[in-house]
Amino acid sequence: MFLLARRSVLQRPGRFAATLLSAFLGAVIVMTFSSLHDTAAAPGVDDVSAESMTVSASVVGGYGSLLVFFAIASTLTVAVRQRSGEIHLLRCTGATPAQIRRMVVGESAVVGLAGALLAVGPAVLCGRLLLGLFKDSGQVAAHVDPAFGVIALGSGFGITLLASVGAAFLAVRRATRAAAGVRGRSRGTARTLAGCAALVAGAGGVLTTYAVDSDEQMLMAFPAYGAVLLSVGLAVLAPSMLGRLLGPLKGPLAVLGGAGGYLSARNLRYRGPDLAGVLMPMVIFTGMATATLYIQGVESDRVAASGLRRTVDDKNLETLNLVVVGVIVVFSCIMLVNSLYASTSYRSREFGGQRLAGATPGQVLGAVGWEAAILTATGLVLGSAAGLAGIIPFTMVRTDQVLPDRGPAVWIAIMAVAAVVTFGTSLGTARGALRTPATGAVTAA
Repeated sequence: MFLLARRSVLQRPGRFAATLLSAFLGAVIVMTFSSLHDTAAAPGVDDVSAESMTVSASVVGGYGSLLVFFAIASTLTVAVRQRSGEIHLLRCTGATPAQIRRMVVGESAVVGLAGALLAVGPAVLCGRLLLGLFKDSGQVAAHVDPAFGVIALGSGFGITLLASVGAAFLAVRRATRAAAGVRGRSRGTARTLAGCAALVAGAGGVLTTYAVDSDEQMLMAFPAYGAVLLSVGLAVLAPSMLGRLLGPLKGPLAVLGGAGGYLSARNLRYRGPDLAGVLMPMVIFTGMATATLYIQGVESDRVAASGLRRTVDDKNLETLNLVVVGVIVVFSCIMLVNSLYASTSYRSREFGGQRLAGATPGQVLGAVGWEAAILTATGLVLGSAAGLAGIIPFTMVRTDQVLPDRGPAVWIAIMAVAAVVTFGTSLGTARGALRTPATGAVTAA
């Protein structure tokens, strides 16, 4: 099965491009920040510099590991779901579920290993650039030389391969159970319990902010991590919430959007598994970016208003927050683009059937546009709620205000990025799929 997996990757490299991109960028980020551990452990590095690099590598490395798994899992889930016909054919020809799992997991391991290998060179360069930024900000001494060793390589290859293999195992397990006619009711229950647990933990982290002294330096950690957990919980529960909400909204959407609005509501209501790959990155991106940027803005304004000189710890916190937001933006955009492109391109047969039934290309594009609008609105509302839940407690404790003085410009920019990515990918992919004649699309699919 491993030889079959290797041949499958070599014969159809385009199928694995999205997973390879996620693994490559994830390995670059993990190795880049893990190289700070190697640099901090080198001889001759002073304690202040070592602490700055160790804290940054640990915090961003943790976020990076989580996002790598989310990115690879979302792309692999869509890719495996698209191969349901192939998996069913393998089952009919005598392949056992264990053999199919070994084949798919082997494919993912090959792709993950290739992505990690390709990431070594760029990670070395990015590590040097990152160390230069720390030196320029005064957080690391000028005489510290960059190092790229066992910790960077071990963490990069280990996390990438673990995420690839683990996500592939879970995805193909669900696919083989579906091919055998086994319903995934327990999966839905487990997802609901996991989402509720994340919401409870996030609410606890946010409420803990009120129990911390207003001058405590680590006050930012509680609302920030609470907003992260709330974002994850809402992202996990978002597909089922949207499915229930769209039932009574079919009528109003049909009035507003015509045939496109009606089709979009009907499609989204019955495509719960596909929505998870789109809503999760959007909610996480919106919630984490909104909370982190505004919390850091409140803290920076407070330090500037007090006239105090910024310490190394203040610079470390600001650098961490900005870097974390950058990592979130990159990976969330990758996850959104990969999930939207894969799910939309896979619907070429559906689009062809709609056109053969009498729908015009404009009506099909209208339905896709309404779907993108509904998904964008849902993701932005839930993500903004999670971010606001972290911003308000921090602002109240730190400044005795309810909302920060900064205007909505940052929030509007975050909304714009999410909307542009969603609409651009969905409509662009659908337009490309509609170029194929309807009969050809149905036959090819």
